Amino acid sequence: MQEIQMDNKGPSAPPIPAVGVGGLIFNDQGHVLLIARRNPPRAGEWHIPGGRLEPGETLAACCSREIWEETGIRAIPESIVAVADRQIDGFHYVIIDFMAALSENEDGAAPCPGSDALDAGWFDPEHLDELPLVEGLEEVIAAGKRLRNGKNKGLSLDSHHSWLYA
Repeated sequence: MQEIQMDNKGPSAPPIPAVGVGGLIFNDQGHVLLIARRNPPRAGEWHIPGGRLEPGETLAACCSREIWEETGIRAIPESIVAVADRQIDGFHYVIIDFMAALSENEDGAAPCPGSDALDAGWFDPEHLDELPLVEGLEEVIAAGKRLRNGKNKGLSLDSHHSWLYA
């Protein structure tokens, strides 16, 4: 068993962690939807659409809202593909990344970057080498590909109760 370090206490510790969500979406061609972040942390780097959970909002609603706000594309979160506890540039986030399905009639849609994004687009996950990616994104995409190919089930979301099931 790995020992847990308790080293983030005191005046220099990050503020209370914020809950964030991300939406990993593949289109019918197997391309992944990415945005270039406009704001810190990691401004200018590419990531899946996502953002902070608002008070009273469910995880699923937050995921759908953030995808829409950042890309103009409608999607429905289906299962959890990754969870991260990240402390980046003075920010502390617990990030829950969902595999999301495109809503009806959205597969051919071209993303339009919202105010939180510098750019947005569909990318072949096998050719992301030239993009500055947020740390850990390649692993999230790989997990999503396994989920998409039936090699992993992920966690299912019961959006009515906001419960997760393995």
